[in-house]
Amino acid sequence: MSWPTELRLNPGKDLLTVSFEDGAQYALGAEYLRIESPSAEVRGHGGSTKPPPVRGKENVKIARLEPVGNYAVRIVFDDGHDSGLYSWDLLRELGAAKA
Repeated sequence: MSWPTELRLNPGKDLLTVSFEDGAQYALGAEYLRIESPSAEVRGHGGSTKPPPVRGKENVKIARLEPVGNYAVRIVFDDGHDSGLYSWDLLRELGAAKA
């Protein structure tokens, strides 16, 4: 597991920069994080049918970040979505996928 050294939200609250101890750094847009949420609402509830992709989140902002233990952060969006826990590994995966 790679540990983050910093989570920084820009003043516009639409970009989260994650820095890792190995020097990797990723800038993740709020829209991207929202549509890639690991929540059951976005991923499905364990059945074989995945819900349709989340759309219409171009203007979503990050309302706040809430640490969850030593392994994740809950990202609360201004559209009320707050059920996804973003593990450090997931944030790295999302960043690498956008790089």
